[in-house]
Amino acid sequence: MPPDFDQQIVDEFRANQGRVGLFEGARLILLTTTGARTGARHTTPVGYLPDGDRILVIASAGGAPRHPDWFHNLVAQPRVTVEDGAFTYDARAVVVDGAERDRIFARAAEADPGWGDYQAKITRVIPVVALHEIPGPPNVGAASMGAALKAIHDAFRRELALIRKEVAESGPGIGAQLRINCLTVCQGLRHHHTIEDETMFPTLDERHPELAEPLALLRAEHRTIARLLDDLQTLLADGADHGADPVEPAVLLAEVERLTTELEDHLDHEERHLIPVLDAITS
Repeated sequence: MPPDFDQQIVDEFRANQGRVGLFEGARLILLTTTGARTGARHTTPVGYLPDGDRILVIASAGGAPRHPDWFHNLVAQPRVTVEDGAFTYDARAVVVDGAERDRIFARAAEADPGWGDYQAKITRVIPVVALHEIPGPPNVGAASMGAALKAIHDAFRRELALIRKEVAESGPGIGAQLRINCLTVCQGLRHHHTIEDETMFPTLDERHPELAEPLALLRAEHRTIARLLDDLQTLLADGADHGADPVEPAVLLAEVERLTTELEDHLDHEERHLIPVLDAITS
């Protein structure tokens, strides 16, 4: 993409907490690397694949004969910065090679044949890069605690909407990357709710006793969502260890819809009760 077009995407992404109209329905991050020659910082919008505790980016350059500049930069300086619309964090970039690279690329091409089309028309092997978050305090680019909570919630809403679309459009079986997408969002939801249960809710209990009833409701909803996550993970695990995939898309879609309905209600309740309080704390 031309530099001025890239900058338009970067600006829209940052202004809208990760939403970009041209790439609506796609997974997009901003990747900031350090120039291999200049030492200058460069930010590039790139697509990514969920992969548990890490995310994966593919240096396709749209099927160009040369690796993209951002790839050369992170090979020279593997510490990068990732913006995902809710959080900004530093990450360690690791180029994946050998059989692992081939497995990842194959499942990416299964999920989106465009990756395979790019590889078929060029001689270079398209690199796959894993981005591992470097532990540190979270950086949420929001003006208030309430806005930060909304940004995190909206990221879950976008991911679940995308997964629902992917399941609905899948073939007779559930592909490996779609399975990972589902498991990754389950993991993220568990982590988010654990943080709320162990840190935010106890603090609000102490400072705002008038929230006792809403917080009791939100905790109960966490338990319900946890059971739905268990059901979804059990469904996805069936047969996976043996390379089989007995999960029917219609069955998976029904489970994802159950989770989405319950989660959307929960997020709405949480925002209605907590955002005014969190914004008052910030101000």
